[in-house]
Amino acid sequence: MSSSKAPEGPTEGAPAPDFAMPASGGRTVNSAALKGRPYLLYFYPKADTPGCTKQACGVQEALPQLGRLGLEIIGVSPDPMKAIEKFAAKYNLTFPLASDEDHKVAESYGVWVEKSMYGRTFMGMERSSFLIGADGCVRKVWRKVKPEAHAAEVMVAAKALLA
Repeated sequence: MSSSKAPEGPTEGAPAPDFAMPASGGRTVNSAALKGRPYLLYFYPKADTPGCTKQACGVQEALPQLGRLGLEIIGVSPDPMKAIEKFAAKYNLTFPLASDEDHKVAESYGVWVEKSMYGRTFMGMERSSFLIGADGCVRKVWRKVKPEAHAAEVMVAAKALLA
């Protein structure tokens, strides 16, 4: 039996799973408060690592254009709030970075997956993103995101969704 099955989680057109998490800047993010507004939920493995920093800074740079489109952005990692606050402050990240320490939200989105590095397997966050429409349904899914190109890909999809 192969363990390389596709991750579970919402597919395009399906309702986005509900969530509520603490976030940077003393905020709380939750799906109920976002009802009626489009948003991007992006999952990243670890704050202040090279790939995650590239991705977060790319999103921060694109924030003015994404904001004009009416798109809310939320980054999610399994890090504790202290590490997330430090990461947000270090790179002046103004969008909410949420802590999913118990990885319940990641599991509901199918991004808490088995990973392997140097022959060792472990559970961790898959770098993935979900564009959620104002109706609360998933409009676009990106799996195994490339950090450098992600903000541009989100911009194209957001423009198409919100035009």
